[in-house]
Amino acid sequence: MGFGCARVALNIRQGKILTTTLQRTLAILSLIVAGEVIFGLPFHTSRFFRPTFLEEFGLTNTELGDMFALYGIVAMLAYFPGGFLADRFAPRWLIVVSLVLTGAGGLILAFVPSKTTLYVLFGYWGFTTIFLFWAAMIKATRIWGGANSQGLAFGLLDGGRGLVASVLATGAIWLLPWLAQGQAELSMQLIIYYYTAATFLAAVLVWWTLGDGNVGSVQTVPGSRQAWSGVARNPSVWWLAGIVVAAYCGYKGIDNYGLYAAQVLGMSDLASAKFVTAASYTRPIAALCAGLLADRIGANRLIRYVFGLLVLSYLVQAVFGFVHLGATLIMANLVLSVVAVYALRGVYFAVLEESRIAAHHTGAAVGIVSLVGYTPDIFFAPLTGRILDAGTPAEGFANYFLVLTILSVLGLLCAMVLARKVRRETP
Repeated sequence: MGFGCARVALNIRQGKILTTTLQRTLAILSLIVAGEVIFGLPFHTSRFFRPTFLEEFGLTNTELGDMFALYGIVAMLAYFPGGFLADRFAPRWLIVVSLVLTGAGGLILAFVPSKTTLYVLFGYWGFTTIFLFWAAMIKATRIWGGANSQGLAFGLLDGGRGLVASVLATGAIWLLPWLAQGQAELSMQLIIYYYTAATFLAAVLVWWTLGDGNVGSVQTVPGSRQAWSGVARNPSVWWLAGIVVAAYCGYKGIDNYGLYAAQVLGMSDLASAKFVTAASYTRPIAALCAGLLADRIGANRLIRYVFGLLVLSYLVQAVFGFVHLGATLIMANLVLSVVAVYALRGVYFAVLEESRIAAHHTGAAVGIVSLVGYTPDIFFAPLTGRILDAGTPAEGFANYFLVLTILSVLGLLCAMVLARKVRRETP
């Protein structure tokens, strides 16, 4: 009798463990899918299909850059209050509403609107993808990772987002030459509808898998208004923001790799899209490996190593890419820089734990870091668009990679200062 009761109790415990594991797995999967799909309409359509996007909407690099700047301005204004909301409300509601509002914008984009409408639309997306969404996603991920698995949590998030991006882009590429049968405008419309549908489906997934008030059975704790002033006075938050600025510029820099392949290396629009898509498949591996390594050697140390690698890669591209030493070598170096950038994105928010910022103040910290860290959404595209439109494509891209080199040096310096500060404060 006693043996039978013990066995029943064991089965109940095992069932609870399995249930908790399933909840956690579904929670991180829904965060991964939502975390990438929500940016599909404003970014994927112009990143993976940049030449086609510019042609069909009649845009120059400068005009598209200005649209991204408007997106960035609205996003910057949304990060701070969005962080406050993330410390007060359950992630599920915030994320689902964001996805639905973002998908609604895709229905407008599919009609190939005027340039004026495009400016308004990109500003609208700056609000819908950030205000209710960004800090809620980061906070949910940090809580999911706990005290000892921050690298794993954020590595899974960004690596998984990269896999979702690559899979979606691969599916979209099939729409470009086959479904439209050579009609570029129809191809672009089909791609937009494709990403719109994915955004709405992601909202459904989050609604059914992410519980209210918890992330995979881990309770969230509301933050207080007083926490904001304390977090804002922490220098670590501002040095981390500097790291994010430099790393995010590197990520934004990938947006023009397809254009580089087409204008400098002489690839077709389809071949350049395939190259960028293929390179994006390194993101899951790079981010996950970086996350696991960060849990072993420290996120900040890894960030310093990767920034050093980026400085060398961009400098080689700026100097030797201009004289065109060979397409194969140039493309290999481009892929190396892509891997380094994805590794950075996979771990920079793991530094929050190293800085000993309380989990229930994550929304405040993310709001401040993001307010500064994602300012490249404002200045990077307008700056680089003008650089690329000045002179020949080869000259423009030489200057483009020189700018990325300088930004990576600044990111390395921020990481070094932050590491020194943390060492001084460690008992």
